[in-house]
Amino acid sequence: MQRLVRFAFAGGIGFVTDAAALWLLLAITPLGPFSARVLSIGFALCVTWQLNRHLTFSPSRRGVVQESARYGGVGIATSIVNYLVYCVTLLALPAAPPLAALAIASLAAMALSFLGYSRLVFDR
Repeated sequence: MQRLVRFAFAGGIGFVTDAAALWLLLAITPLGPFSARVLSIGFALCVTWQLNRHLTFSPSRRGVVQESARYGGVGIATSIVNYLVYCVTLLALPAAPPLAALAIASLAAMALSFLGYSRLVFDR
């Protein structure tokens, strides 16, 4: 249960990182909500890898390169789910703010992320 709480904490920081990056990209670049979201997801993925590695699960027995590749693979798969839910939300509800769509998408992908990271990356 403690690991799940730490995962939720790391995910919360990742969510804030993702939201801040998305907001900043939308505010200061000509990027739209779809392309800006791709960049914000990538940034948040890097942040959550370090948090999950050191706070939630502890480093795996694999080398950092292999661990990062596995984390990236799971992260990309769950990010695709996250991004698809984000896009569907914005397309189905055009008046929805991008940050609200981000929140919905992040919640949808959270369980999948935990299972993937705990089973395929950190072997817990």
